[in-house]
Amino acid sequence: MFSTNLPQNHQPVTFQPGQCVISHTPANMNEGASSGGEKQELKFKRAILQDQNKPENMIQRQQVIRLTYLITAMDLTCLFMQIGIIPYLAKSLGLDSVGFGYLQTTFGVLQLLGGPIFGRFADKCGIRAALTLSYLSGSAFFLLVSISTSIPLLFLSRIPSVFMHGLPGAQMVITDLTTPAERADALGKLGLCFGIGVIIGSSLGGTLSTKFGVYFPSYLAVVASLISAMIVMTCIPAHTKPKSEGQATQQRTSQSSVFSLKEILRLLKLPGVKEVFLIKVLSGLPTGLFLIMFSIISMNFFGLEAAQTGYLMSYFGVLQMVVQGLVIGRLTSRFTERTLIMLSVLAFSGVGLAMALMTNVFHYCIIALPMVFALCTMGIITDSILTKSVPPSDTGAMLGICASVPPLTRTVGPTLGGILYKMFGVSAFGYLQLVVNISLFLYIFKNRVPQNEEKAQ
Repeated sequence: MFSTNLPQNHQPVTFQPGQCVISHTPANMNEGASSGGEKQELKFKRAILQDQNKPENMIQRQQVIRLTYLITAMDLTCLFMQIGIIPYLAKSLGLDSVGFGYLQTTFGVLQLLGGPIFGRFADKCGIRAALTLSYLSGSAFFLLVSISTSIPLLFLSRIPSVFMHGLPGAQMVITDLTTPAERADALGKLGLCFGIGVIIGSSLGGTLSTKFGVYFPSYLAVVASLISAMIVMTCIPAHTKPKSEGQATQQRTSQSSVFSLKEILRLLKLPGVKEVFLIKVLSGLPTGLFLIMFSIISMNFFGLEAAQTGYLMSYFGVLQMVVQGLVIGRLTSRFTERTLIMLSVLAFSGVGLAMALMTNVFHYCIIALPMVFALCTMGIITDSILTKSVPPSDTGAMLGICASVPPLTRTVGPTLGGILYKMFGVSAFGYLQLVVNISLFLYIFKNRVPQNEEKAQ
């Protein structure tokens, strides 16, 4: 059994709010700072790195990270089992397509609202408490699905999803336990967990529901979520931040609520954060709208059957596993973060042009490779930049804000995507992608976003 507390023998220092003490901070963030403050920051950096590089600490950190990968894969497998059976469950209860859209929107809104709150909760109460809350909420979610014998109960089952943030929780653990040089590669390996969840969860959910009934995957997910919660309570450290950072977090968060909108907005106002966050949201929005409408596009535009659509989604999942698990780490060791962001935006632009011209599913299979590359690279690099742009005591809240981007797309996607598809067809998604990302490329080139020319590793 792993130790439940990481060594916390860092040298105590006074943390200056607003400074980023893990990575190089933007130049304008340190303007006016005293030389004493800079020396203090460098002293704290060295203290963290010396402590993390001790053999016993490195072994213990790696054990916790590997265990985090394991429970994340379990969590995502359960989630995708549920995603696969919900349409059939909703149909069996008499919910039409409009009602199903409302159900999905409800889930998206709750996740959107819960992401920043979950991040603040993790910073204030520790990652063990946050992940335990996530997996217990998941257990309640799947339990309610398993007893959903009416439409109101099915809508009621969405409520616990406000705190279901296992993947952002895993990102918080990895962010706290890795150095800036290791972070992008370690976050990229979570893509393997996501791919495992997509492939195993989708296929297992369909197989189990066919053989044992539509509710059986939910029963299995309840048990798996409870097991994950037990693993977290016994094997994940209560706090993964350095001791002095934990003290700084407690001092600041004790004066503000977990639900404080002011604290969330404060992070977005830090130098360089707002620009990178907007690039993160806007660059992938057209592709997100396309993927939300993909089930309809695959049926009406490509003429695929349900089984063929499932194979296509599995292909997408495999590509994501390869790119995030094997490609991102090599790229981050060779290129700067700014270069990789610009490369992702250019890839998005090329994907947009290709989507506007595609006519069959074979074209889409070719386009899927640069599409996955751009989505994965942009997501990982922007997460890495944003966590290094805020104080280490606020990385959980920042990752919670980042985790709100996919729910935001799922919330507005069905309406915007439906309008685009109905009025202009599939090519509209491609042209929108092209225009948005060409504009972003020019903006990044002109304004040098992010400002630091440093390698992710």
